[in-house]
Amino acid sequence: MASVLLVEDDPVIRSALIEVLSAHGHVVHSASQGFEALREVTQRPPDVVVLDLGLPDLDGTDVLRMLRGISQVPVLVATARDDDAEVIKLLNAGADDYLVKPFSGGQLAARLGAVLRRTSQRGTVPYTAGSEPAGGPQTGAVPAAALRAVQVGELVVDPLARTAHLAGQELRLTRREFDLLAYLATHADQVVSRRQLLADVWRQPYVEDQTIDVHLSALRRKLGERAAQPRYLHTVRGIGIKLVAPR
Repeated sequence: MASVLLVEDDPVIRSALIEVLSAHGHVVHSASQGFEALREVTQRPPDVVVLDLGLPDLDGTDVLRMLRGISQVPVLVATARDDDAEVIKLLNAGADDYLVKPFSGGQLAARLGAVLRRTSQRGTVPYTAGSEPAGGPQTGAVPAAALRAVQVGELVVDPLARTAHLAGQELRLTRREFDLLAYLATHADQVVSRRQLLADVWRQPYVEDQTIDVHLSALRRKLGERAAQPRYLHTVRGIGIKLVAPR
């Protein structure tokens, strides 16, 4: 049938779901943490992902957004969050369908089959910096969206290791500075709007413009440049910011 990646941290539930899905003919691999699941998708791409939101290392919604930054693999979300706003948020973040807990094994298998039928013409497309999957840019990408190291000029950003090196020297970045730099690096040569940064880096509908400016200014200092003489971080007036390799 299909190769399924089951992302569930509860060992009892995970075992039961593996048994149900295997009984329906699927080949099931599992992960108990978000980063583990992201590695699985890059190293052993499945046909579909069943994603629990309550993970110990990352919120499942963040995992979903990261997945959408690197792959078009269909995602069926298993959640206890059933209010309209949450469901809309999940679908907008890239979920193909969702199941509200508790649910039966038969219901999961049926929903999974429906997702696979609907997405049978859509393949899994890895993300690489500077290119986008067929159909245009993926929405909802987040900091550390690409799981392989990204190089832009002499700048190398590794989202999984959460390290950044410039000309071989490691940059000492705060958590938010790294998230901002990683997001811009995985969108290299693209103009990123403030709205995108709010949604995907700060994950808030509103923060003061000064907050973004302060972090950009700090990044510029650590990259050895100034706004008046940019090398990597270029402001496109009235639109946003883009990270490019120095010419």
